[in-house]
Amino acid sequence: MGWRGSKRARRFSGRREVAIGLGAYALYLLVARTKRGERGHLRAALNAERVVALERRLRIDVEARLQRLLLPRRRLLVVLNVAYATLNVGLTVGWLMHLYARRDPEFHRLRRAAVLTTLGAQPCFLLFPCAPPRSLDDFVDTIADVSGIDLDSGLVAELYDPLAAMPSIHVAYAVVTAAGLAGRSRSPLVRAVAPAYPPLVALVVFVTANHYVLDAVAGAALAGGALKLARALEPK
Repeated sequence: MGWRGSKRARRFSGRREVAIGLGAYALYLLVARTKRGERGHLRAALNAERVVALERRLRIDVEARLQRLLLPRRRLLVVLNVAYATLNVGLTVGWLMHLYARRDPEFHRLRRAAVLTTLGAQPCFLLFPCAPPRSLDDFVDTIADVSGIDLDSGLVAELYDPLAAMPSIHVAYAVVTAAGLAGRSRSPLVRAVAPAYPPLVALVVFVTANHYVLDAVAGAALAGGALKLARALEPK
């Protein structure tokens, strides 16, 4: 009994979880720092143009039209800006903390999937830096224009990677979180509406001009692969 209890305590180690989270975030910031110079911004701008050109050929370039549809609704944009900047990642972290607090056995798989998603995106962020739509002439930076926050300068820009549109980590986290909510929430209503969460996040990142359709597709695919790999890595 004592051995089993100590094993359980080690599995749910707060220090270990903090170390894993900070380690993944540190790697993310390290990759971001490699692109801070003028060369990185030029590469990101060129890659953004490539993404837009491909979307036009595929006829899926709907982001600007969606944004123009909602631009007159300033109060709604404030809500969407907050959702983009804080609520999406906050919900992912908050849900994992909730599972950890109740010692849910699925915590480790879902946390592993979130970390794998973060790590899996870094090669693309490094090799294919991509500027977000808000940097292009056809879009409005709603967070700067409506909420008065510049994501591309000052302390804010030091806390995240502004040249990492492809793939969308927001959509990837939403897919992982939705999978967890659908499978582990104790609320039937939450389980029922969980599949709608990733499309809602996709709408948010399009309207706020932070991601392209192809970013969302790539983010969802990354999360799907991370969820499968996380399950495959489960101890037997």
